[in-house]
Amino acid sequence: MLLADLLDGAARRHADRPYLMAGERAHTFSEIAQQSDGLARTLRASGLRRGDRVACLLETCAEYVVALWATAKAGGVFVPLSAGISTDRLAFVLCDCEPACLVAASAARARVSLATAQAASACNVLWVGETAQGDGLRGLLTAGEGAPVSASIDQDLCLILYTSGSTGEPKGVMLTHHNVRNNAWSIATYLDNQPTDIVLSALPLSFSYGLFQVITATQAGYAVALERSFTYPFEVLQRAAALRATGFPAVPAMLSTTLRLAREGKVDLSALRYVTNAGAALSPAHLQELRSILPQARFVSMYGLTECTRVSYLDPAKADAKPGSVGHAIPNLEATVVDDAGQEVPRGGVGELVVRGSGVMRGYWRRPAETAHVLRDGPTGDKRLFTGDLFRMDEDDDLHFVGRKDDMFKVKGEKVYPREIENVLFELDAVREAAVIGLPDPDDGHVIKVMVVAHEGAELTAEQIRRHCRERLERRLMPCLVEVCAALPTTESGKVAKRVLRAGALAE
Repeated sequence: MLLADLLDGAARRHADRPYLMAGERAHTFSEIAQQSDGLARTLRASGLRRGDRVACLLETCAEYVVALWATAKAGGVFVPLSAGISTDRLAFVLCDCEPACLVAASAARARVSLATAQAASACNVLWVGETAQGDGLRGLLTAGEGAPVSASIDQDLCLILYTSGSTGEPKGVMLTHHNVRNNAWSIATYLDNQPTDIVLSALPLSFSYGLFQVITATQAGYAVALERSFTYPFEVLQRAAALRATGFPAVPAMLSTTLRLAREGKVDLSALRYVTNAGAALSPAHLQELRSILPQARFVSMYGLTECTRVSYLDPAKADAKPGSVGHAIPNLEATVVDDAGQEVPRGGVGELVVRGSGVMRGYWRRPAETAHVLRDGPTGDKRLFTGDLFRMDEDDDLHFVGRKDDMFKVKGEKVYPREIENVLFELDAVREAAVIGLPDPDDGHVIKVMVVAHEGAELTAEQIRRHCRERLERRLMPCLVEVCAALPTTESGKVAKRVLRAGALAE
């Protein structure tokens, strides 16, 4: 059961139904299947062999999705890249995974030329929008019937997804055909996706959350409306309204802006059947208000990481009782919370989240030591993924995110989990984004620094924040430093880059 079987199966069942809506054009399942056959033949003709990597550097578009399926059909390993990737990072990825082929936009020629010059091995570049004179991939499709036979099995690698590098050098997460198919099935199952769904996605396809929107669509047979970004949120949400979108996958920063526009009555999102949140925890205050403004939509708070795509989701029926929870393990995955010795902690205790199941990655590309650190043998001989995230598990097996192990710090000997303070900051209507870090202090171990970003046009001062914190927090959690910022640095996946914040604060 290979990844490409999902698309070909969807093309048989839903041949003329829309699969991708990109710009003003809708592409059917059969159209994308036929185009991916043509590109797969081109890849094999260029010398691609089973297990070779194919990197993709395009804006979010239908051609990006075609490249994904074509690589799978040709027996290759797809490496999705961000359209805005820097020259240095592109050079790093090309040197690290040594792709046999790079599918790239002709507009990125300067970056690609500089990066490929630094690569350790030759890389064949297929330019999109140049040989085809701007007409997508058409000029790159080799004529013929069907896709080449790849001889792959479901244990072969299918994807290498590079982490955002928020805690150091980016690592290539290796996922097999079996991993990806399992995860697509699991996601479609717990979201109860239907062929009638129209999912509007403004998430980058280089981010697993975004990429799995188009993969899961072939599992369930629904349509995906692709947006290049959420840079212009009003226009994106207007398109959601015009299409009568039923699904909206988002991250907290997107939902915060959506909340403001919906509160002001500027967008009609009444057709939404569900909204999902991942990438970072959504504050209970924002979740409660979103549910009141969009009462017809099921809000599904989720937790996941690139190394296994998804871990948990909260049953929407529990949203009122457990607004801060990310729920229980997704189908076909097991989650436990353990102490430093790897022993399960009692319910309610804080420990590291460990998961096992068919969705867990094979490992990090060419990084055996780092793989061994996070993938460890379990008591039954299988591998368990140590996530590096701290959680509490309640009596119903629902998970509550506490924070990254790397983010936790001590003030006067007591542990401080930044998320506890950030949730309180989000209770202020004016707060759009918030981040808490600990800075070294010779007397107290660390001092707490708070950084917030206000909604456009909102009034927010450091004194307002201090006053609110005095009313809502224990004395030990009171911030020493407060800064109202124009913006916070983020990773590609939308998480606040706290490593960058700490480095900047220490430099000051």
